[in-house]
Amino acid sequence: MKKVISVILSILIILSVTPFVFAAGTTYYIDSGSGDDNNSGLSEGSAWKTVANIQTLTLEAGDKILFKSGGDYDCAITLTCSGTQEDPIVISSYGEGEKPHLNTDARDAVMKLFDCSYVTVSGFEITAHNGGGIWVDGVTKESKGVRIENCEFHDMQNYTVTSRDNYTEGPISGRAAIVIKRYGGSPYPVNDFQAINCKIYDVGNGIFFTGSQDLNKNALVKNCEFYNMDGEAVVLEGCDGALVTHCRAIDCCQGVGLDENGQILYFTAAMWTHYSSNCTFSYCEIAGQKNYGDGMTVDFDHGSYNCTYEYIYSHDNMRFMCNNPAAGGNWGNTVRYCLSVNDNQGRNKIGVADGEWNFSFYNNTIINSPEFQMTRIYDSLFANNIITFKDGHKFYFVNKELKDSNNVFANNCYYNTFNPSFDRDALNTLPGFVGGDDPIKAYQLAEGSPLIGAGFEVEDGLMTDFYGNEITSTNIGCYSADGEDAELETENFIEKAARIIRQVFKIAVEEIRKLIVDLFDD
Repeated sequence: MKKVISVILSILIILSVTPFVFAAGTTYYIDSGSGDDNNSGLSEGSAWKTVANIQTLTLEAGDKILFKSGGDYDCAITLTCSGTQEDPIVISSYGEGEKPHLNTDARDAVMKLFDCSYVTVSGFEITAHNGGGIWVDGVTKESKGVRIENCEFHDMQNYTVTSRDNYTEGPISGRAAIVIKRYGGSPYPVNDFQAINCKIYDVGNGIFFTGSQDLNKNALVKNCEFYNMDGEAVVLEGCDGALVTHCRAIDCCQGVGLDENGQILYFTAAMWTHYSSNCTFSYCEIAGQKNYGDGMTVDFDHGSYNCTYEYIYSHDNMRFMCNNPAAGGNWGNTVRYCLSVNDNQGRNKIGVADGEWNFSFYNNTIINSPEFQMTRIYDSLFANNIITFKDGHKFYFVNKELKDSNNVFANNCYYNTFNPSFDRDALNTLPGFVGGDDPIKAYQLAEGSPLIGAGFEVEDGLMTDFYGNEITSTNIGCYSADGEDAELETENFIEKAARIIRQVFKIAVEEIRKLIVDLFDD
């Protein structure tokens, strides 16, 4: 009995000195239909009507602001508040029906989250005819842990422009759904930002990060869709460790960017990095870009270090890749296990301006490629790629210091052109694709393909190929399994020789055509 009493007393002593932690938080309700701003806002039956009272609140960890589903809300609010990782401040909805509609007709952002940490915005339809969507910024201090999920952004200044958008006013001047920081803003970063399961369409631009003295760290953009946009989907400027994954950018960059004389006015691309490090675009689909100067899928703009595009399905864009590593060049970037189909209205370029160092481009399959050009590439790897060329096009390598560039070209396959002289181990053969009507599976390799097991070993720790197969064979191209059960297409020596002669003739005709165009342009 004494032992039981002793245990009870010990428990009581522990409880008396241990602070209790209760789930914090007050919930505020807004109902545009039957609410009243003179109500307390503390229950569904006493909901506010508008967002006016929100501006008077001092929000704390665990607080919630809930908008009634199906309502329309004129909303241009600025919040400065912080929750915690365990108890974020939540701005969401209640009741059944359509997502609450937040809108402003003013030249403003629907929501500004300034100096906010651990705030979640979830489940809204957001429009801004003359402004922008959500602006997240660290104005006087670091912002951290802001999360935007299950939101639909549309109808935001989606018109043709004559120059690149500026972001001095965040999403307002940027015609954007979401902007993280702004041009010319404070040095404080926005870290651990997340945009998940959002749909963004009929806007000028999607999600745009801009830089600061301290890079914005560990952003995540996941399962988001971008389509029907004059401008760009996701831009990672001034980021470190950002991941954009399982997203689709369809018919973005619809502004062709030309004046009436055909001169380039501005350049846009769907997803790209600029002054960023350790960032990755993975498992994304990018299609339908029309911007004449850029319009590419892979774009390491200058100051991109150790960034990666992998498992990307790119099709029907102006081009697959065009880098702009000016102002000092790029280092350590990688493109791997990507499938490009009919990205062929403009030249592919790797490493223009100040150059690429320690660049890796391997196990990609590029179908119907235009001219492919590498310039100023150093200490880099180009291996295991399949490139089938559009009629009359070829691969150029124009490093002035070719012999001193220390590049490795290994086990690539070129088709519908002749092998470049600098790639001595290259194959020139039918790849042995499965074929068929499926626009993706058609470029798997059939059993018996000469490219199965013919690749260069790259130690990168990856476990799956573009198709999600376990990597069981060192192949050429983005397929790395043992071969699919399909009829293998082959060609004999005479057919191959005739093909190469035909392509040499077509390339010569194309070179003459370009020479004539250049003469008339001069």
